[in-house]
Amino acid sequence: MKKNVVCAVLLTFLVPVIGFSHSISVRAGYFIPRANSDLWTTEFDQMTFTKSDYQNTTLGFVYEHFLTREISFSLGIEGYSQNKAGSYRDYVGYSFDEGDFAFPADYEGDFLISHIFNVSITPIQASVKLTPLGRQSGFIPYVGGGLTLYIWSVRMQGDAINFEDDSWVYPDPDYGDVQIYPLMLVDARDETKLSLGYQAFAGIMIPFAKRVAFEAEFKYNVGKGSLENFEGFEKFDLSGFQISLGINYWF
Repeated sequence: MKKNVVCAVLLTFLVPVIGFSHSISVRAGYFIPRANSDLWTTEFDQMTFTKSDYQNTTLGFVYEHFLTREISFSLGIEGYSQNKAGSYRDYVGYSFDEGDFAFPADYEGDFLISHIFNVSITPIQASVKLTPLGRQSGFIPYVGGGLTLYIWSVRMQGDAINFEDDSWVYPDPDYGDVQIYPLMLVDARDETKLSLGYQAFAGIMIPFAKRVAFEAEFKYNVGKGSLENFEGFEKFDLSGFQISLGINYWF
């Protein structure tokens, strides 16, 4: 809900200025999360999904106002979301009267222990852009960077192994005493959180019609957000690399 309100407020301010704008861009991109925090790495270490499973497409809109021939200010919004279900790599589940338990994967198991892990990141970015050659040539390189307001959410839903409870031992006639762990049902979520970060980018534009250009851009996003409902974890890494292609129209 908070994400929708923020986006609506942003568009409310953008719409009046579009009539006086110098450039607008619509982009499709591909986001590669850096995933360099312990919640990310714990999920990748324990579950069957991998870091590459969380690479996904993005869609964005950028408004740009020219301050001089070479310098402009831009305001953009993009969206990324990925939802994956996975099971534990090294454990299987068994059901007993006392509850459900995780056994080592050497056992056949009654069921796979699984949950979903969902990540959503919407950056709103205010940037300064430098176009050293201006916009009069057939090849227009540019660089820039600025501040980012991240609207983000993380959710985990399903079964999780309670590794903190090591009081359960299964007396196996072949293997002896086997350490097992109880399962717990989780529905942990940090939704519509706000965090500040920054970004830097470089790209090119190639005009192909009057006032219209094809653009290609590489961007590095940096940001971290505090988790409230995932106890014991450090700040969640929102950073990543992004490659975008789009159409730029200036007037």
